[in-house]
Amino acid sequence: MNNYNKLIIITAPSGAGKTSITKYLMKSFPQLTFSVSAATRKLRGDEQNGVDYHFMSTDDFKYKIKHNEFIEWEMVYEGKYYGTLKSEVEKIWLEHKIPILDIDVKGAIHVQQQYPDTSLSLFIQTPSIEELKIRLESRGTETAESLADRVNKATYELSFKDQFNKIITNDELDRSCSEAKAIVSDFINR
Repeated sequence: MNNYNKLIIITAPSGAGKTSITKYLMKSFPQLTFSVSAATRKLRGDEQNGVDYHFMSTDDFKYKIKHNEFIEWEMVYEGKYYGTLKSEVEKIWLEHKIPILDIDVKGAIHVQQQYPDTSLSLFIQTPSIEELKIRLESRGTETAESLADRVNKATYELSFKDQFNKIITNDELDRSCSEAKAIVSDFINR
């Protein structure tokens, strides 16, 4: 299998470390290109439009849904839409690169179903829900209500972990990154 039309999906409950592992993989493999997701939420901190997300209005997002412009999309939290634009993935393939998608669990399942033979999906989990809660609290960005929502959502998302190609328990980031690197290397060189 050549690298054309391959894609890598990294998914996890919020706080499990998927962004850290994704960044590590990007540094390790020059043939990977980050697939920038679309989102209707507001920019945070030093995020940049087109780099961290393609930020858009809810109306624009719904227009693109109606016109079948997404590989996958979800209303992840009430009123907050996230999705992977077909044009983003196709642009990466045209550059002869492999898109790496850092997306939520439901979206990851949808993408994997559409590309069963050319995708690799990694599910990142924490050793326990208690550990996940500690990580989310340490971010300092959650209210008691949003923390409870994220923990409930994580519990639900964990029920889907067996639908993915590989499960990595992120109990120690360096070890988890090395494990992910070996899996991705095998997939790329297949």
